[in-house]
Amino acid sequence: MDYYKRIIAEYRERNPDGSYPLMIINSVDLERMVSYLEAKDLEQLATTIVAELEKLARAGADFGLLSSNTPHIVFDEVSARCSLPLISIVEETCKAARSSGLRKLGLLGSRFTMQANFFQRVFAREGISIVVPDPEEQNYVHEKYMGELVKGVFLPETRAGMLGVVKRMERKDQIDGLILGGTELPLLLRDVTDCEIPFLDTTKIHVKAAVDRLLS
Repeated sequence: MDYYKRIIAEYRERNPDGSYPLMIINSVDLERMVSYLEAKDLEQLATTIVAELEKLARAGADFGLLSSNTPHIVFDEVSARCSLPLISIVEETCKAARSSGLRKLGLLGSRFTMQANFFQRVFAREGISIVVPDPEEQNYVHEKYMGELVKGVFLPETRAGMLGVVKRMERKDQIDGLILGGTELPLLLRDVTDCEIPFLDTTKIHVKAAVDRLLS
């Protein structure tokens, strides 16, 4: 819903002729995806995502987005096997970090995202390092993310707890920015004013890239 609303708003702001963007949405079962991740069955995860993207291709889509960070763990495999051109949320976030001159970024997201290396691999090409929370904090972030945020529950105490993790990373790890590497995180951590570092909203960045393509 957040992607959908943001794409419409961004498109209409930049293309004020009264038209709306054409979109085809395939809503995929999250629990199914998570089961593959928990089983470390990345081959089946990639195969399933490719099959779902091909439905969009047959429906007439010109390009595709995986509107979530974690599935990008198999982005390279999916992109190689899919007939649709894809826009990577990781690549686009890296471009945003580079243009902002950031060199050491914290990463929050699901445990799957924080413990994989797909962000690190892309950002290392630009000489940008990625730091994740310590194991105990990763457990906290993951439990809140999967247990609350993906269910649409956004509590002030969870916001405070997440910001506590960020501030600890600011002090200890000397990060100069933070990647909100889960598309529900911006819904919880919008309008933060008491952190010294910029937050990279991966949803916003991905949406901008999609609208750029739509208007090209």
